[in-house]
Amino acid sequence: MQNGRKQIAVWDVFVRLFHWCLLAAVLISFYTTKTDGAPFLFPIEVHAQAGYIIIGLLIFRVIWGVLGPTYARFSTFVYGPKNTASYAKALLKRQEPRYASHNPLGGWMVVLLLLSLSFQAVSGLFLSDDIFFQGPLYGLLGRDVSGELASLHALNSDLLLILIGIHLVGIVVHALLGEHLVPAMVTGIKRFTSAPVDEKPAYRTKYRLLAIGAFLVAAGVCGWLWFYPY
Repeated sequence: MQNGRKQIAVWDVFVRLFHWCLLAAVLISFYTTKTDGAPFLFPIEVHAQAGYIIIGLLIFRVIWGVLGPTYARFSTFVYGPKNTASYAKALLKRQEPRYASHNPLGGWMVVLLLLSLSFQAVSGLFLSDDIFFQGPLYGLLGRDVSGELASLHALNSDLLLILIGIHLVGIVVHALLGEHLVPAMVTGIKRFTSAPVDEKPAYRTKYRLLAIGAFLVAAGVCGWLWFYPY
């Protein structure tokens, strides 16, 4: 407790690294398709490599979300429809409870973003521009299916932008309500005037070995995609 405010170590260093690395990879991915891609010589290749990194990061996050520390686990911040609706009503009345981890609406936003990113990155493996790029799995499902995936890939790109926009609005809203999420994602510490409703014991260092294992699995998949013999 500091200055009457309770400090809780919520997001471990691996969750924070995942978040900022994913942000960088997504920015590069969008930049190489929504602009001329300068100064990259082959923007589509950089776009694909950013996708491979995203796949590796998502694999790590899934493992960490199932086996990692309490606040990193999906089971901690993914709530059922009843709890989510109750939180939404309380939020509209400005009577929302505080959560150490993601609140019910924030938790579902995380899930939607991860699902959309997963589809975007995996579908890209089946695509080809017939000139500079051919995905590692292109042709595996046939040209017709690859063509359909290309259309969905483009549509999901727009959906991702919408989800990211909503996510950013949510961050601003929480900041106005006194919950500053960006500094917390840098330091891992969130501050409260009273105990949050989902307070759990702090994470322990025993998870470091698991983190190394998850990283090696993710890096292995990412490396295979990156150096796949086209």
